[in-house]
Amino acid sequence: MSLKAIVKSVISGDTLVLRGRTGPQGQSPKERILHLADVVAPRMGNLTREDEPWAFESRDFLRALAVGKEISFTSTHSFPSNEDVTRDLGTAEIGGVDVASEMLKNGWAKLKESKRDPTEDDIQKRDIEAEAKAAGKGLWNSHGPQARVVHQTMPTDSQAFVSEWKGKAIDALVEQVRDGSTLRLRLFMPDGEHQIVNIALAGVRCARTSPRQGEPSEPWAEEAKFFTESRLLQRSVRVIILSLPTSTATPFQAGANSAPPPPASIFIGTVLHPAGNVAEHLVAAGLARVVDWHAGMLAAGGGMERLRASEKVAKEKRACLYANVPTASASITQSNGTTNGNARIFDGTVIRVWSGDQISVIDKESGKERRLQLSSTKGPKLSDPKQAYYAQEAREFLRKRLIGKHVKVTVDFIRPRDGEYEERECATVRYGNQISNVAEQLVEKGLASVVRHRRDDEDRSSDYDKLMAAEQVAVAETRGIHSGKEQPAVKPPVNISESGARATTFVNGFKRQGKISAVVDYVASGSRFKLFLPRDNQSLTLVLNGIRAPRTARNPSERSEPFGQEAADFATRRYMQRDVEFEVDTVDKSGGFIGTLWLKSENVAISLVKEGLASVHSFSADSLSWSTLLYAAEAEAKQAQKNLWENYDEEAEKAAQALPAEDDPGRLKSEYLDVIISDVRAENGFSFSVQILNTEGIATLEKLMRDFSLHHRVAHPAPSNFTPKAGDLVSAKFSDGSWYRARIRRTSSVKKEAEVTFIDYGNQDTVSFSNIRPLDPKFRSLPGQAQDARLSFVRLVASESEYHADAVQRFRQLCEGRKLVANIDYKEGATLHLRLIDPNDPVATQDPLACINADLLREGLASIDRKGCKYIGAYPHIMSKLQTAVAEAKRDRAGMFEFGDVEEDE
Repeated sequence: MSLKAIVKSVISGDTLVLRGRTGPQGQSPKERILHLADVVAPRMGNLTREDEPWAFESRDFLRALAVGKEISFTSTHSFPSNEDVTRDLGTAEIGGVDVASEMLKNGWAKLKESKRDPTEDDIQKRDIEAEAKAAGKGLWNSHGPQARVVHQTMPTDSQAFVSEWKGKAIDALVEQVRDGSTLRLRLFMPDGEHQIVNIALAGVRCARTSPRQGEPSEPWAEEAKFFTESRLLQRSVRVIILSLPTSTATPFQAGANSAPPPPASIFIGTVLHPAGNVAEHLVAAGLARVVDWHAGMLAAGGGMERLRASEKVAKEKRACLYANVPTASASITQSNGTTNGNARIFDGTVIRVWSGDQISVIDKESGKERRLQLSSTKGPKLSDPKQAYYAQEAREFLRKRLIGKHVKVTVDFIRPRDGEYEERECATVRYGNQISNVAEQLVEKGLASVVRHRRDDEDRSSDYDKLMAAEQVAVAETRGIHSGKEQPAVKPPVNISESGARATTFVNGFKRQGKISAVVDYVASGSRFKLFLPRDNQSLTLVLNGIRAPRTARNPSERSEPFGQEAADFATRRYMQRDVEFEVDTVDKSGGFIGTLWLKSENVAISLVKEGLASVHSFSADSLSWSTLLYAAEAEAKQAQKNLWENYDEEAEKAAQALPAEDDPGRLKSEYLDVIISDVRAENGFSFSVQILNTEGIATLEKLMRDFSLHHRVAHPAPSNFTPKAGDLVSAKFSDGSWYRARIRRTSSVKKEAEVTFIDYGNQDTVSFSNIRPLDPKFRSLPGQAQDARLSFVRLVASESEYHADAVQRFRQLCEGRKLVANIDYKEGATLHLRLIDPNDPVATQDPLACINADLLREGLASIDRKGCKYIGAYPHIMSKLQTAVAEAKRDRAGMFEFGDVEEDE
């Protein structure tokens, strides 16, 4: 009885493997082996033997004739078999043509010797064979078979083979299908040799079939194998070898010194049939999954995109392997295009780079700051010494490309909170005219790696395949973290603002340089910045000159001044991590440099004032060449009632400035002077003397003292009739052995000594008559350069207080012998009432009302002198400042408030 089957494959020129059709439930069909009766063909070789002559050509003729076609066959004899495959001897026809006769006709088989009496069919076949022999066809070719070498094993030098043939199309024949995505092929090399190789289909993986009979295969494995077999087995194909089966290298692994890899047992490649790429069809049928890390191999030709398209089709159909695929999380991407209430796709500006994979972006639409993690990207860790160099490089790469730039953001998913890691939006960030994916550039530079997601994890970058392709480029070129090189440890920048003494040594050098390039590393407040100088690996603190920005809280227990946080936020968003330039004017006592900051041509101080987030500090601003721009910016902010000036009343200010003199008899116009405290006196009440610097008198005094010293090198005995009297101007010898100009305060004829005041320094002493001389007339013309003074608005604690000595000592520490700035608030005869300002105090550069007077109040070492300072009502703004200082002293139980409120009730 004639049976029908499909020819699955051909073992040799006389043996075929047949299969039935698929079962009703899609079961794989049963197979049987058919040996053609009465003919014999050469045997193909294997690992233990070579091909017999003409074996390949014989088999190939039958392969081309029969594979994939329906065949009618008759079994004349069945062989016993230990395997689950039926083995028959018989005849076969394809399209009415006897297969054995066709093989004899073309000379690719020979008749067997038969001991039975020949039948008519036997005679006919012998005639066919005789014709082929006479014609020299096939096996009867007188020139013999073509000499060729068949390599039955994988190439010994796998890497060299891949390097030579990578990306080149090679003609091949599929010899075996091990599973849906693993094939054994015969490559037809250009030199005529045959190379047997194992190929894993690039970009996909099918379920594995069981290697042992009786053991179950993975789900859908048999179906996938049949799918590939029925289309590719013993078909002519073209193979493109792409890679060895090594996944992307682990960053920071050993590089050039590692041992050479062993010979590979399989290559990764693409198998192309005239009908298309079987990998894409496997995925579309739901019989294979996409292999993410193959993206780099397939990205150039769009292969990965086509696989993803096929994957999408399979998921939509929920076919086979994708039957239970999870849907995208509704909490991540809602139908209205938002993620947890925020836009999923938005435009924004990058204001900060936190690390090599995290940035902050201001949403253009909402104005909200959103901290983003680059999707599927993992940057090097700064805390790991091996990665620290690359972590800094990655951060700088992002800073240079993104900071202050417009970007387009697509939130791919939200990473939920996990332990110490907060919930984070993970996004693809694009920038520039080319809409470049910055994560892709980062990975391609070898400055980040790609996260390996679980197979069923849909939370990944929308450009995941491109990221994988970029990583493969970085690995192939041994860039960055894939280089295997150990980079030197990152040296922390030298903080030259560590102390005032250290900072001072740099001031003159900075002044000579003019504008200096830097990067804003941190914004402490609206007017205080930490700058990094890359060229010298130095950092410093810069305080903006000419303005005062409201303070921000330094810890949770403090409160920011009004608009302090807004000023800091404005400065952070606008200047953080920007390339800037700065100039230095001076330095404060804490080591902060005071100067000007520019972002390109923008003066940062003027911008803050214009936004109403800082006010002009008159004392420091008046000395600046661009002070008129500052005042104009402040006037503009006042007019617009911005921020600090939201309650500004121009009419009220004009009225306050126009108060008549009789209503404000004690108030003087601000007059800032450079002074030095030349003497401090605690006896008979507290007082001190000052010299006013930068005046003609001081310059003249220096010359006078030189001449005075020369004059007294020659002994000038006092006239015999000279007796010092109170009020006389004299030359008196001080305890240091030098002579100075002095005025007699009182004398004692009994003790023959006098109390004198040294008129150029203000200090007092008791000097014997023998050390006093009449003052030569040529030294009388210059008035005394020391002026008596007292503190405006305040007095030190009374002499009977146990804190009096501390107060005097503290004043000496803050003032004595130091160059200060003073404002004359009142003149009481020859005594000046002074508000003393330390120009090196960073607070004073920011707060025009900050002064040593208030500092003494804040430390509980002074009190407001309402009785002695009748003019105090003329300075309400200063009075408010002083009252705040007293309140702070009481709160902190400082000085005389140590045991409670002991201030006099005035």
